[in-house]
Amino acid sequence: MQIADEELELLVADLHDRYGYDFSGYARASLKRRFERLAGLDKFPSFAEFRYKILKDPVYIKRVVEEITVNVTEMFRDPHFYLALRAEILPVLATYPFIRIWLAGVASGEEAYSMAILLYEANLLHKTLIYATDINPAVLDVARKGIYPAAKMKQYSENYLAAGGKGDFSEYYTARYGYIKLNEELSRRMIFSTHNLVSDATFNEFQVIICRNVLIYFDKTLQDRVFHLFNDSLDIFGFIALGSKETLKFSGMSDKYKVLKSGEKIWRKIS
Repeated sequence: MQIADEELELLVADLHDRYGYDFSGYARASLKRRFERLAGLDKFPSFAEFRYKILKDPVYIKRVVEEITVNVTEMFRDPHFYLALRAEILPVLATYPFIRIWLAGVASGEEAYSMAILLYEANLLHKTLIYATDINPAVLDVARKGIYPAAKMKQYSENYLAAGGKGDFSEYYTARYGYIKLNEELSRRMIFSTHNLVSDATFNEFQVIICRNVLIYFDKTLQDRVFHLFNDSLDIFGFIALGSKETLKFSGMSDKYKVLKSGEKIWRKIS
């Protein structure tokens, strides 16, 4: 099923007015593809029936939000990024008495556990709080449990080693019945919470903010709003890390930040 531009605007308005989810700043081409994919998967014969389901079935909204906000993630994704964190950020964090890190758009949580392992190996986890947020409460439930398919562990182990892992990745989880559960010692320093980058305010001061491969789905206006939110949430000399196709360069904030030498999309706040 194809969705017309005016129909897409109706869906965006419905989700905001009825359920409080604000997708008005999302890039329209991406948003349309995701709605069309969902309507096809669930075999709706017409736009009218698809919209009626969204308006009348609060349970179905969980699926809608999950499909629209889905982010592909894995543990130690882009290992060179984690090598840069080890080399350029962790030594600075070691000088702080207490560390707060915000992972925005954390999806099902693999990035949060990757960060916890990184901090653990640097002997910093005990003095860190990791705030892992997402707009989607369903994926946050997965993140809280820390249970993932065992079939993914081979790839995750390879990523871990390529990211400079210092031990045996299997030491960080227990396996049973085709699934693994990551050690609770890692999640003990995490706070999982719903947070909407579109509409919610800052909620703490952080030394590091990581938001990778989320802003590519936002239009320029919304990206600028999020950059202001991050800037208001970040300590002076703190770090912001973005995805490989995202940049602070054209945000109007570039004069406040200095890009790090690693070649990764990591900036340090200098004013």
